[in-house]
Order: sequence, then C-alpha cells, then structure tokens
Amino acid sequence: MTDQPIIEIHDLHKSYGATPVLRGCSLSVSRGEVVVVCGPSGSGKSTLIKCINGLEVYQSGSIRIEGIEVGAKGTDLPKLRARVGMVFQHFELYPHMSVLDNVALAQIHVLKRARAAARERANELLARVGLKDKTAAMPADLSGGQQQRVAIARALALDPQAILFDEPTSALDPEMIHEVLQVMSELAKDGMTMVVVTHEMGFARQVADRVVFMDAGEIVEDAPSEAFFSAPKTKRAVDFLSKILAH
Repeated sequence: MTDQPIIEIHDLHKSYGATPVLRGCSLSVSRGEVVVVCGPSGSGKSTLIKCINGLEVYQSGSIRIEGIEVGAKGTDLPKLRARVGMVFQHFELYPHMSVLDNVALAQIHVLKRARAAARERANELLARVGLKDKTAAMPADLSGGQQQRVAIARALALDPQAILFDEPTSALDPEMIHEVLQVMSELAKDGMTMVVVTHEMGFARQVADRVVFMDAGEIVEDAPSEAFFSAPKTKRAVDFLSKILAH
C-alpha cells in the first residue's frame, strides 16, 4: 500500500434545507485501503459516500479523488464515477436486461469498449463473483445475494480505482449476506481500495484496515480496525458497539 491518498475529504459540510447532515467531516483513504464507515442510523454515513462520487451535492469543504475536486464546476462526473464505482443497497440492476448485458452496458457507453470485448470482460467478472452459470438470467430470476454480486461485477467492469459500498448487505436475508461479504473480502485481498458503509462488524473486524465511526453527521472516531474494536475512545462508540455486538 502506498501513502498516496486516492480519496481526500476535508471539512465537508452538507445540509438538507436547514438540517445539517454532515458537519466538518475530514477523511483520507490510501490506495489499497479498506475503510468501514459505521454508526447509528441517520448519522450521515450514506450521505458521506454519496458525496464522494458526486451523487449528493455538498455545500462547503472539499472532496478530491486522485487530485480532482468532485464539486468543481468543470468536473466530468460520469468519468469520475467510472474511476470510483458504487454498489448500492438495492442492487439497481436493469430489470429488462440479462445479467451479462447489465455488466457489459456501462463498459460500452462509458469506456467505449467494443461490444464483444465488453461481453468478454463481463463473463470474466461474473465468473469472479461466482455467477458464470447465470449470464443469460434476468435479474428477477436471481436471489438478492446473486443480484448484489452482479452489481459488484458491474462496478468492477469499469476498472475503478476504488469502490464505494452503501450498506451492500442490508437488503439481504442472513444466508445471502455471507456470499456477498465473501466476494468483498476477496476484492480486499486483491488490493481493491474500498469504502464500505455497513453494520457487519465481523466483516469490519476481519477485513477493514480502518473503521470510521460517525454520529450526528460528525466523524467521531477514525482508528485502525483492531484498536476501534478493542479500545474505542468515545462513549458514543462504546455504546454503539455494545448494542450492535449484542445482536
């Protein structure tokens, strides 16, 4: 892992109307790092990572991806989103397209890859996430866990420098959670830079390099994973962990 941050967030503020959602958040993520963002519901976690690739607009502060300011007027957001992939809670697959076409589509439109090359890459990535026998299936024919693995393959298809995961397992049944976390663990082993909003503390403990704990729109703790779990520094983090680890 190098020390060059791939994502740099400085003093980020965001409000919805008069309601502040992010208050002075600063965070940097180095190449190859896996950072888990956790905290109670409504703490601003999902908003933070949606700001990173320009899905949410922020009022002040800065976010830079490989030195490019996300909020600057001239920034090419589609190009930026190809470099920083996103996997959503509810899969967001195109229901009328086969699994293979879901993974090939953005390659053709965003990367201008030839259709044959895009389909070949889609086949490779579907094999990588354990779905090589599902290329012709439609999303409705898949389980939630399989749909989420297709969504991960689709994010990988644009050859991103980093991938953001917004609660990727929260819409899944317990037995499907493991299959998605397994794919994410393998990506981490391969050196993919990842920022993951999740309540899966087992995954955080085993796979994350760092844990960022948010509450009420602020980053309250940012610590190496083992330090966060063994000796959280704030009462808010202690209370959160005691609740979530008791389940």
